[in-house]
Amino acid sequence: MAKLVQFNRIGGPEVLTLNDVEVVAPGAGEVRIRVDAIGLNRAEIMYRDGAYFDQPVLPSTLGYEAAGVIEAVGQGVDGLAEGATVSVVPAFLQSRYGTYGTHIIVPASAVVPRPVHVEPTQAAAVWMAYITAYGPLIESGKVRPGDHVLIAAASSSVGLAAIQLANHIGAIPIATTRGSGKKQRLLDAGAAHVIVTNDEDLPARIKEITGSEGVRLAFDPIAGPGVETLALGIAPDGFLVVYGALDPRPTPLPNAQSYPALNSSTYTLFEITMNPERLRRAVAFVNAGLASGAIAPVVDRIFDLTEIAEAHRYMAANGQVGKIVITVTHDDVTA
Repeated sequence: MAKLVQFNRIGGPEVLTLNDVEVVAPGAGEVRIRVDAIGLNRAEIMYRDGAYFDQPVLPSTLGYEAAGVIEAVGQGVDGLAEGATVSVVPAFLQSRYGTYGTHIIVPASAVVPRPVHVEPTQAAAVWMAYITAYGPLIESGKVRPGDHVLIAAASSSVGLAAIQLANHIGAIPIATTRGSGKKQRLLDAGAAHVIVTNDEDLPARIKEITGSEGVRLAFDPIAGPGVETLALGIAPDGFLVVYGALDPRPTPLPNAQSYPALNSSTYTLFEITMNPERLRRAVAFVNAGLASGAIAPVVDRIFDLTEIAEAHRYMAANGQVGKIVITVTHDDVTA
């Protein structure tokens, strides 16, 4: 038997249950993975709450990331073999697949090789965060050496990844955080500057830091009316990239008559992960960074799979700096 986290109704962490399920064979184009570690993401809380773009088909599992070993390969799968150490990247809908379990079935297109030197807890903390940051900072070419980059809500795993990638390419990361409690940890994580938005005037501080030039890119997971404040700190012809919706209020398009000309867009990592060629480039870039040490996932706290509800509560409290990871203890024997 395997264990799988499922929920039968929309709601808080209490709806998550760890259930016994049969270990099944993968279908065509799928693989089965014996899971060692799972990365948690804000999207999974939103999905469980019914606030995500992809609505659950109940009963539903959930989860986008995992690290483990391939146990079985379905028909038509090339380049992946039993016994290979791998990671799962977010390249599917949670209403169809999930990673919260001891043994999971996922599409082969969402599985990437895991370098032998990368431990499962690290591997489970990599792909959602770094591919999300990779798209606007690296793939699009919007950021160049010497550019200032504003990283909103920077204590998240994506924010910390963006700080590392900005430093890696010679850009200057400016992190924001609501309270002062995380300021030093963000500086220790590589932010060149940290703006505490509850205490400081964001546009004024950006102007001070950049010598009135403004930032080349503002990378924002919050959305909502706050994008108008962000826009005041963006350089002429700079970029506002919104990659999340933590603020559920409507997001206005900054008025071109009020601000210097800027380019605004939304972004999701699916633009990378569901395009085989772009995903190949992203995986090569991230694995090279892991090998060189330029990329080093920050793990805030580790829970056991039996503590999945508590892990969701911890994430919802917004106290973490970095990734929350679930480890999986195996005491079963599968055929």
